[in-house]
Amino acid sequence: MLQSQLEIQLIAIVTAVACALPGVFLVLRRMTLMSDAISHAILPGIVLAFFLTENLSSPLLIVAAAGTGVLTVVFVELLQRTKLVKEDAAIGLTFPALFSIGVILISRFAGNVHLDMDAVLLGELAYAPLNRLETFGYDLGPASLYVMGTILLLNLVFILLFYKELKLATFDASLAATLGFAPTIIHYGLMTLVSVTTVGAFDAVGSILVVALIAGPPATAYLMTDELSRMLILSAVIGCVNAVSGYWLAFLFDVSIAGSIATVTLLVFGLIFMVVPNRGLIAIARRRSRQKWEFAQTMLVIHLFNHEGLPEAEAESEIAHLHEHLRWDPTFATQVVRYALNNRCVLQKETQLTLTQQGRTIAQQALVQ
Repeated sequence: MLQSQLEIQLIAIVTAVACALPGVFLVLRRMTLMSDAISHAILPGIVLAFFLTENLSSPLLIVAAAGTGVLTVVFVELLQRTKLVKEDAAIGLTFPALFSIGVILISRFAGNVHLDMDAVLLGELAYAPLNRLETFGYDLGPASLYVMGTILLLNLVFILLFYKELKLATFDASLAATLGFAPTIIHYGLMTLVSVTTVGAFDAVGSILVVALIAGPPATAYLMTDELSRMLILSAVIGCVNAVSGYWLAFLFDVSIAGSIATVTLLVFGLIFMVVPNRGLIAIARRRSRQKWEFAQTMLVIHLFNHEGLPEAEAESEIAHLHEHLRWDPTFATQVVRYALNNRCVLQKETQLTLTQQGRTIAQQALVQ
């Protein structure tokens, strides 16, 4: 493996984990779209900071962009608190306006500068190792790796220090306020982290992949567990898997690395969405099918139980006429009888059915309920 390949994968892994950790709380708060809003709305902050410094590598760009991200959250909150606009509409009004301001500033005043919409929106991991961090003549590696590594450490420290507060404010903001945990401060602290993370990942992967990394792994982990600590760990692991798999998919087909990682993120989510136990589509389909047959079996044993010991019991338990009594399709009635026989709820005596003790118990319990 070439050094550049290893560096690209390390940058992708660190970026994925750094995005996934705050993304967990966005998913739980149903604010995932806010990451998309911030990733676009910080553009005017980047442009204005560049006008002041005339240096694309200046740390002021990160500070200004993060500030613009927080400003976006403030505007959304102000609109939402009027009760005249819902959160999704507030986001839809705020970030296009701020993003448009950034686009206008770029097209009007930065036409001859390497600061364009394609670079901001798309990004390219393949070029990330070219921007090196050098100190005293020593090459320390890609600058993006150190930037994202620092942001990852910042996210980890914030979550570890305020884990209890974040958990309480996420699941019950009213209780958090009652207990004196200041959920508003926690909210803006989290949004600041999201802004800083988004800005830090801008140069390496672009805003489109940032949104995928913030939303994809946490949403996938949410399908697998209800425990917050486990969800954080799973999100980080899934983010790493997506990053590495996406890189090698891009290498295999010679396509965009960012696009491949975003595609793998969707594929992994779709796979988990299908096969995860108890919650996946396959599990849901099986459960609904089982419930359908169990309900039909219950109807059958109730029918037999209601006529048990009566003069018409023999006619009502005739297999050939069950579909008429229960108003079922003949094929469906045959399948229900087979299902009940397999579950030992009924016994077949020639052309008639009789209840077993188990079937009688099921009927009695259903009637009591």
